[in-house]
Amino acid sequence: MLNYGLDLSDIRRDVALTYLVAEGNELDALLSAQLDWTKPTPAVGWTIAHQIAHLAAADANALTALRTPEAFDLVLKQTEAAGNQAADLDAAAGAAQPRSDLLAQWRSGRTELAAALRTMPLDHAFPWFGSEINATLMVPLRLMETWVHGQDIRDTLGVRPRPTQRLRPIAALGYAGRGLSFYAAELPLPTEPFRVELDAPDNHTWAWGPKDAPQRIHGSALDFCLRVTQRRTLSETDLTAVGDHAQTWLENARVFL
Repeated sequence: MLNYGLDLSDIRRDVALTYLVAEGNELDALLSAQLDWTKPTPAVGWTIAHQIAHLAAADANALTALRTPEAFDLVLKQTEAAGNQAADLDAAAGAAQPRSDLLAQWRSGRTELAAALRTMPLDHAFPWFGSEINATLMVPLRLMETWVHGQDIRDTLGVRPRPTQRLRPIAALGYAGRGLSFYAAELPLPTEPFRVELDAPDNHTWAWGPKDAPQRIHGSALDFCLRVTQRRTLSETDLTAVGDHAQTWLENARVFL
């Protein structure tokens, strides 16, 4: 089971799903006021339409994995055949559609996915890229991806990111993804524990890891999420590290390969 070492025991599924729906609705409202979907975004070669097409394709894949796991084998084979170009090809195909069709596809897909995840048993495993997954992990993963591609669109439009409580599951994924960060950098995962303390939007502190951990990271929840999703360089954030391993983590931070 792919679990990232993730502990979301303090986030109920209904709350996380509410965050996912709200994130999609907020992005939808922004897009409804934006007429030109051909504007290039920070992702090289991707316009606003590409970003939405990618989200729509990912939601469709998740629905296939949930409803017809045997059919998801074909998705995996097609993705493997396309290699590093898989996401670009899917995004380009979706972006070529009329804007109204793409928007309708994204809206219906994310609504169907939220409904399916709401009723699925939390421990029911279904296939995903690289391993199996369950609803406990899929909800924050879809939230993270909706937020991060929405951030690309906000950056394109010059809209400042607005921190909300919806960042908490994304930050939890960031903490859990520390192993990916060292793996991608071809470095061994340190055995010392890490402590992450983040300034939350409601002026509270979100924290993960032992209080006495020698490796420590501190900063705003927004900047941590922007960093682990690789939407900001370390120098563009307010994040600070205590310990060489904590610094190395921030320099290579990611939640996906």
